[in-house]
Amino acid sequence: MTLTRRDLLRTSIAVGAAGAALPVFTATANAAAPVIASCQTWGAREPRAAVEVLDRRPTYIVVHHTAGPNSGDLSLEHAYAISRSIQDHHMDNNGWIDSGQQLTNSRGGHVTEGRHRSLEALRDGTRHLMGANVGDHNSEVIGIENEGLYTSVDVPARLWNSLVGLVAYIARQYDIAPSEIRGHRDFNSTECPGGVLYGRLPELRTAVGGVLGRAVAHPQTWPLLKPGDTGDRVKAAQHLLRERGSRDLPADGVFGAATAAAVRRFGDAAGLRSDPCYASRVADESGFLGAGAWPALIRPVELSEASEAAAAARTLLRDRSLTRVESRDWRTLLNG
Repeated sequence: MTLTRRDLLRTSIAVGAAGAALPVFTATANAAAPVIASCQTWGAREPRAAVEVLDRRPTYIVVHHTAGPNSGDLSLEHAYAISRSIQDHHMDNNGWIDSGQQLTNSRGGHVTEGRHRSLEALRDGTRHLMGANVGDHNSEVIGIENEGLYTSVDVPARLWNSLVGLVAYIARQYDIAPSEIRGHRDFNSTECPGGVLYGRLPELRTAVGGVLGRAVAHPQTWPLLKPGDTGDRVKAAQHLLRERGSRDLPADGVFGAATAAAVRRFGDAAGLRSDPCYASRVADESGFLGAGAWPALIRPVELSEASEAAAAARTLLRDRSLTRVESRDWRTLLNG
């Protein structure tokens, strides 16, 4: 079978069990509505209180992973069971009124409604059902929980293809630019949606842009640092943490237990929330340094200062002609 240029825009290639290349449907060119099972269909409990519908559109589409098992059960029944399990956890363990995410995507590529009335708001295209899946940003985001743990393994083809079609549909409904497709870690200090799936977000933006016929720009985001990381970014973070009170922390570029403890102390002192992967029952990400902490940790600095912040900036700086780093410059430095 020979694929034309048009075919390639509408399909992705998956390798079957026998090694043959097979075209796999991703999304129609006009981002047609995917099949989404309603709360009633998968047997959701009633919410404890009225959900909140905002009279405006969300700004971002946020990709999560459930940080649970990578099940081999790709059935529709399993997708429904995952939705019930997440809702039970959110209501019974987190004390929330309902599921936190607006939508759930199973490893089999089955999409279900998360919080009640999410599907109603999405189909309307002008209102936003506020969930509970990104700390301090829930009024801005529509979140998709993707079943599985993607810190070191890739998503299955059926989940990926479903995700592309679903995100394209959401973007069309709410007129959201591909650049506003983000991961949970772009807002909070969390691994979510896992390093592998997060690393594919540029690919997701490009795929959605192709479906919608829109230009694609990739945003610059705060890096995530966690135990086991090494290098100049870790060293810069250690200098900044030293300035914020952890004077005994060595600036050695190794993110170990002492650095994680310093991050936790800084977060407590600054009143920062810990916003881990919400679908997970086991994740401890309290010592991670990411988007939820960087803005409070950095500051404007003169490079001539005899300060820890200046030492942090000098560690990262490539352009030695600069004399001052503004707060807005740190994200660029950290991504350099």
